[in-house]
Amino acid sequence: MAQKKNSFNRINILKKIRCKYILSQIFNNINQVTKLKIINYNKGLMNTLGIKLRDYINAYSNIEIEIIPKENLYGRFIYLPNKRTASNYCIYFDEKKVGLIKKEINRNDQVKKIKVVINYRIRSLYQLFLNCRCVKKISFTKFNRNDIINMKEMFYGCTSLEEVDLSKVNTDKINSMYCMFYRCELLKELDLSNFNTMNVIDMSYMFNCCYSLKHLNISSFNTSGVACMTAMFNKCSSLQELNLSNFNTNNVLNMDNMFYECSSLKELNLSNFQNFIVNSMYSMFNGCSSLSQLNLSNFGTNNVTSMSYMFSRCSSLKELNLSSFNTSNVTSMIGMFDECSSLKELDLSNFNGNSLLYTINMFNDCSSLKKINIKNIQLNNTYDMSHMFDGCTALEEIIALNRLERINRKN
Repeated sequence: MAQKKNSFNRINILKKIRCKYILSQIFNNINQVTKLKIINYNKGLMNTLGIKLRDYINAYSNIEIEIIPKENLYGRFIYLPNKRTASNYCIYFDEKKVGLIKKEINRNDQVKKIKVVINYRIRSLYQLFLNCRCVKKISFTKFNRNDIINMKEMFYGCTSLEEVDLSKVNTDKINSMYCMFYRCELLKELDLSNFNTMNVIDMSYMFNCCYSLKHLNISSFNTSGVACMTAMFNKCSSLQELNLSNFNTNNVLNMDNMFYECSSLKELNLSNFQNFIVNSMYSMFNGCSSLSQLNLSNFGTNNVTSMSYMFSRCSSLKELNLSSFNTSNVTSMIGMFDECSSLKELDLSNFNGNSLLYTINMFNDCSSLKKINIKNIQLNNTYDMSHMFDGCTALEEIIALNRLERINRKN
């Protein structure tokens, strides 16, 4: 009986060995990403194959970035705020491993390429390249991750950055892109067509001060959850066209300075901007001096309180249809059309001024304006209307309420 039992055990052991061998052979022919998914799904395989999950996560869930330094510049190429965070990075100069403490290029370093490996434990890329002025090119060569949640200020102050490849970056769970490309002054084109922005809440200052940016592909952006677009394209002065046809602004609260000094933009179609809860549009198009066509046909302004300098210095605009505007909650229109020197006629007959307190310089230097219709604006509570029509040298007709007419005669 004992002999039969020993024989049975030997057979089972042989079966297990054979099974392990076969599994090993199959497992070795599978790519590493699939292998990691199988291990995560079937924990029993780890014991059978003698695999440590940590080894696979370390090896195949890291992020790898290739960095090309700017010639003749030295300084920081990656931001490591503390030792604890630094322990999750591996940094190589020209494939040669160096200490983690070394995160800058010195005067005497001859570095053509830097490889950065970000450990699987890191969930945020916040300020990763903060003020890295010596970096010319950044490429994400490996990004098998979908658990990164933050890209806030990621390339902030990369003033020498000329090229960035984000085609492999997974943004499925990103919630903030605040100041992501702030002051990337030499960046000429940016393709973000692969970005999934479904969970992003903040896009304010995202491309702020990208002075050289001519081509920007954000056609796939899902902005249904975005709450803030303040200064999103502020001072993108080289941007000639911008496709925002997929933008959903229903949850946006603030659009202050959104297109401020986008001085090369010639046309802008915002017909899909419904803006249900936006409360401020201060200087939204201020300084868009080349803008000749602006479609605001469905523009929602029901909750807006400030329109100060909204169209200021839009000197190429010859006509402007604001028939969709609801201004019942607007308290300030200071300089709203200041220096709109090509506007010939302006129909604001639908404007309501019940809450309006300030109209200082509202039409200042609208030197081509011949006719203004503001017949329904209630100005009874308006506190300051000084210099409202200064510089309107071509003005022939103002259709307005009696109070305004009396003030004009008095002045």
